[in-house]
Amino acid sequence: MAKKGKKYLEAAKLVDNTKAYPVAEAIELAKQTNYAKFDATLEVAFRLGVDPKKADQQIRGAVVLPNGTGKTQRVLVFAKGEKVKEAEAAGADYVGDAEYINKIQQGWFEFDVIVATPDMMGEVGKLGRTLGPKGLMPNPKTGTVTFDVTRAINEIKAGKVEYRVDKAGNIHVPIGKSSFENEKLVENFKTVFETMLKVKPAAAKGTYMKNVTVTSTMGPGVKVDPSSVTVK
Repeated sequence: MAKKGKKYLEAAKLVDNTKAYPVAEAIELAKQTNYAKFDATLEVAFRLGVDPKKADQQIRGAVVLPNGTGKTQRVLVFAKGEKVKEAEAAGADYVGDAEYINKIQQGWFEFDVIVATPDMMGEVGKLGRTLGPKGLMPNPKTGTVTFDVTRAINEIKAGKVEYRVDKAGNIHVPIGKSSFENEKLVENFKTVFETMLKVKPAAAKGTYMKNVTVTSTMGPGVKVDPSSVTVK
């Protein structure tokens, strides 16, 4: 186990590990225990009762946060023909085809999200080994492989975040910055929480939402009581 620093240990004293807090209180506590000198990201972590080894229990997708993430995403679009003009008009940071494939192969990564039209995936697929491990490969499940590039770009710029269950059944999703008003963080949290309920695999048995925790970039985790979250 890595040794925790003095600031972390001081912050952790404010959190009762035996308690699951109402969502608004948990978010306020996560902000209070953020000791970073920068505007830290707040993140929600779900431990789900799923078996990711089974194809029918894998969870992957994307959700648009109503109040954004506090970060401006740089979007690279792989397209050709009229879709190039459409992507540029929608505010893509970079648009092209072979030139950007070559740049990435040479180590260029000045972007955060890639959108690709379906007719470009044959070429983009060549970057699988490079983009895959970094979680940057476009995917239809997250809406990043589409001919509707305008919608894809608008959603990403508005605060779209991707989620994917890991081998242990955990999902981590950012819900904003510590500088956000509490109400906005709660609203973003609820949007992600409701999404997790909607994507519950039919094959999942037993308790689905085993543990929900909110934390800042460097701070301690604060358990959230799922029953305190009102869903539509």
